[in-house]
Amino acid sequence: MKSDSTAIKKRYDRIAPYFEGLEAVMEGLFFKIWRKRLWAKVEGHHILEVGVGTGKNFDYYPAGARITAIDFSPEMLKQAAHKKARKAVSVELELMDAQSLVFADNSFDTVIGSFVFCSVPLPLKGLKELYRVCKPGGQVILLEHVLSSNPVIAKVMNFINPAIVALVGANINRNTVKNVKSCGFASVRVDERSGDIIKLIEARK
Repeated sequence: MKSDSTAIKKRYDRIAPYFEGLEAVMEGLFFKIWRKRLWAKVEGHHILEVGVGTGKNFDYYPAGARITAIDFSPEMLKQAAHKKARKAVSVELELMDAQSLVFADNSFDTVIGSFVFCSVPLPLKGLKELYRVCKPGGQVILLEHVLSSNPVIAKVMNFINPAIVALVGANINRNTVKNVKSCGFASVRVDERSGDIIKLIEARK
């Protein structure tokens, strides 16, 4: 796990200065509207964002909330810090791996992430950590791209996945909905507006 995390971290460190530009088209066409939908579901005052990256979600943070945001890539976190200062965002940024959170059990009202678990080497370990730090009755909400249910498309995604992982450290063939359902949540639902590849997952502890 450690070597996998280190390799993926290095890839994200490498692309951090260019990350916003690399995803600009997809962000404008698709991701922006999904980020709005994701953050509209936030509940409570104490929020944890996992995989903050360059701070793409800063514009959607709820006013008045106490937000902690983590990332395991120092260079991505550096980009987020620059954006935090530029936009005067109220958030506590922490260098941390989602697979090994330092927070106490039952700490957060909402734990949230967007396009994170494609890059976590051991996704079940990371998801169980999110469950652990979420308060009873709280929620974990995730926006993720997952393996297509179409056999032909899934075959293509599985075929090209090794190249994508080598390039940017992200897997495009994860079964994240199934993984979330295996983590002990009281309920798990997928937003009805979700498509075949992009899923908005809502899990209640």
